[in-house]
Amino acid sequence: MNHSERFVFIAEWYDPNASLFRRYELLFYPGDGSVEMHDVKNHRTFLKRTKYEDLHLEDLFIGNKVNVFSRQLVLIDYGDQYTARQLGSKKEKTLALIKPDAVSKAGEIIEIINKAGFTLTKLKMMTLSRKEATDFHIDHQSRPFLNELIQFITSGPIIAMEILRDDAICEWKKLLGPANSGLARTDAPGSIRAVFGTDGIRNAAHGPDSLSCAAREMELFFPSSGVCGPANTAKFTNCTTCCIVKPHAISEGLLGKILMAIRDAGFEISAMQMFNMDRVNVEEFYEVYKGVVSEYNEMVTEMYSGPCVAMEIQQTNPTMTFREFCGPADPEIARHLRPGTLRAIFGKTKIQNAVHCTDLPEDGLLEVQYFFKILDN
Repeated sequence: MNHSERFVFIAEWYDPNASLFRRYELLFYPGDGSVEMHDVKNHRTFLKRTKYEDLHLEDLFIGNKVNVFSRQLVLIDYGDQYTARQLGSKKEKTLALIKPDAVSKAGEIIEIINKAGFTLTKLKMMTLSRKEATDFHIDHQSRPFLNELIQFITSGPIIAMEILRDDAICEWKKLLGPANSGLARTDAPGSIRAVFGTDGIRNAAHGPDSLSCAAREMELFFPSSGVCGPANTAKFTNCTTCCIVKPHAISEGLLGKILMAIRDAGFEISAMQMFNMDRVNVEEFYEVYKGVVSEYNEMVTEMYSGPCVAMEIQQTNPTMTFREFCGPADPEIARHLRPGTLRAIFGKTKIQNAVHCTDLPEDGLLEVQYFFKILDN
């Protein structure tokens, strides 16, 4: 590996004390995983070249948020031609849509997406109105089966995701296989539609055919202007509890496995969405732990270190509560006492313990509302 090779990005950090954005040049040396930062305005070194384990080459793309020594930086541009040429050419975003017939298999499908080297950048479980479904199927306006398509896509929740990698559009279409599930079973037996689809309409998942098509469809599900997009599926009933898959578990690619475990334990996920929280939101959400839990500051830092996925869980399992299923907060203790629990299986440390879950039954609804009413608007 070339030890002198380096990639340069322009990054912005919001300084809460001065209430302004500061610009830095962020240098990353893949040879030894070290970073260096320069203050753009004052032309001085802000951080000397230092080894830093938590930043990886795959994190470096325009628009991504990265954490360097617990400062959240947004990468806004390439810092030189070499970086733009090496890293900029092939990264694409595309829409991955899980249709109503396969939402129960979301864990398996997300696991396939992760294994294929995609990064999940957005995710939301939603229900489409008839109008939204018609806009989505604009290319099929003259087809005889249009009505059946619209009826199907509005028949239950769907999960829309924005996924990213080199040649994303083409690679996602390959994973999907032919649109007709029957044909997929003969022509591409390992594909998503072959495994999870039924026929030409109930075919588990969707992906756009071109860059322009991907841009149009992502704008429908994740509008860039201040509009909300399709509604989330939160039920806000009294038997709900809140579960958050923490940023470290998302970046380790554990979301799919965690979703499968939750489903297999007999719980229903009635709403789900990816959030990029900022420090203020996290402190607000974790208010009850302040001054109570000694790891409060580390808990806060972990939760805004990258995207998390919040869920509304229906407490339908008669044998245990969802909190019992998550297990003790410390994964080491969980592995001794409750080896089958989420934190025992997926947690690393007391801070990076894979999931947050509501502590008190009466707080479940409040926590769900915080994400699905307050943050999602």
